[in-house]
Amino acid sequence: MKFSLSYPENGTTKSVVVDNTNSWRHFLEKRMGQEVEADALGEEFKGYVFKITGGYDSDGFAMKQGIFSNGRVRLLLKPGSKGYRAKRKGERKRKSVRGCIVGPDIKMLSCTVVKKGEKEIPGLTDEVRPRRLGPKRASGIRKLFGISKTEGDNTANVTALVKKNVIRRTFKSQKNPEAPLRQKAPKIQRLITDVRLRRKRIQKEDKVKRWKKTLEAQDAYKKVYDKWIVKRKAAAQQAKAVRKASQSQSTEKVETKPVAATTTTKQAPRKVE
Repeated sequence: MKFSLSYPENGTTKSVVVDNTNSWRHFLEKRMGQEVEADALGEEFKGYVFKITGGYDSDGFAMKQGIFSNGRVRLLLKPGSKGYRAKRKGERKRKSVRGCIVGPDIKMLSCTVVKKGEKEIPGLTDEVRPRRLGPKRASGIRKLFGISKTEGDNTANVTALVKKNVIRRTFKSQKNPEAPLRQKAPKIQRLITDVRLRRKRIQKEDKVKRWKKTLEAQDAYKKVYDKWIVKRKAAAQQAKAVRKASQSQSTEKVETKPVAATTTTKQAPRKVE
């Protein structure tokens, strides 16, 4: 099996081929993201700990995180998925992908050195390759240089350290070769400064003010609504009383009305001719 090793602290990579099956047998049935001791690979790897980050099988299918299988499965992939390049927007396709569990069909395994051992690995841990472009985000800069997020509970100290350790590029002017060297640094993103803290404090105060204003408006509306409800109930009761009084007067008129006398009229006898 071929191991592609990377050492992020020095920015170096190296490929190592291990032919003995018994040496890398303990990597079998391990998943992506797991840490494995590399003592069995040889004396030069004694004390090293590797983290599995990926790999390829014999046919070139890359291991895919989240698929708990030591073989290939067919999945319906969408645009942006690993192992599938969509030709149209919204297109989906069923394709074969390799699971994230290491099996005997893996030909190349990508690993990251998590813990350094006793001996140096030539070309991996004994060399330091400077980075041409460093991280741009404040959290990435802190992680790269080991800066604590709260350096003595002082935001100004952390901000100063982050600005100081950002990777800068030095270059000469092409128009004027005699000009002194210039440095260029990226604009740090998500950097917590005094201005940012002040802005967040103002935003929080505005939010509290809007919340209190909303409560006051609700109370004022409730008072007006309660007054309107009282007036409406009084008007309804008054209308009900008037309607009841009118109904009682109409019933009294019907009862006191005299009954007209009924008269019977006799029909004249019809002449018979």
